[in-house]
Amino acid sequence: MTERSMTEHGPLLERLLAGEFICAVSDESAFRRLQDDEVREQLDTYLRPLNRRLATNDEGSVYFLAWRRLDEGAREQLSRQLADTVNSLLPMLEWLQLVQETLGRDGLAAPGDVLKPADFSSRCEDNQGLRERLERLATDPFFGSQSDQLDAQLKQVFKRLKEHGYLLQPHADRQYFVVTAKIDYLVDLVRFIRDEENLPVDDQPPASQESLL
Repeated sequence: MTERSMTEHGPLLERLLAGEFICAVSDESAFRRLQDDEVREQLDTYLRPLNRRLATNDEGSVYFLAWRRLDEGAREQLSRQLADTVNSLLPMLEWLQLVQETLGRDGLAAPGDVLKPADFSSRCEDNQGLRERLERLATDPFFGSQSDQLDAQLKQVFKRLKEHGYLLQPHADRQYFVVTAKIDYLVDLVRFIRDEENLPVDDQPPASQESLL
């Protein structure tokens, strides 16, 4: 990679090396750059000595870094990353199901979908079953709410989803969020664990969660 291209791509490389997922929602300009064959080749040339490579999902909707060779060091780090991800799988699947039921949608939340905490609040206030499920979800260690107030629980759930890159908040002073393509990566990962590795996320997953996949 030339000095000029390194300077040009440096900030993007730093974000990828920090574990960010780049999609059309999270950063449209960077996503378009990563769709360029020449740019991807330049990045992979730089990443090769670091034992990393640029990867994408089957749909090409999100880019992230993967290991090039699974040596001992890579396996240890990958194991830690996988353990963290697995701990989030069940609460994330429950959240996806809750989005479907609360908002009356036929399919999963998809990149570009707009979600508003106020919509969840109004529907949960009128439905005790949804309210109880949201409370259980919000107090899960992954989301970590310590409040028994609906609005505070919703705030914590959306905050954590934003922190983990599943949601983007375009304007800090406006309470709406946009789903990123990292959700596609999560669903692909669950399917891989289930279908390719025969590693069930749960010995007896709820039927509602199985139906998601």
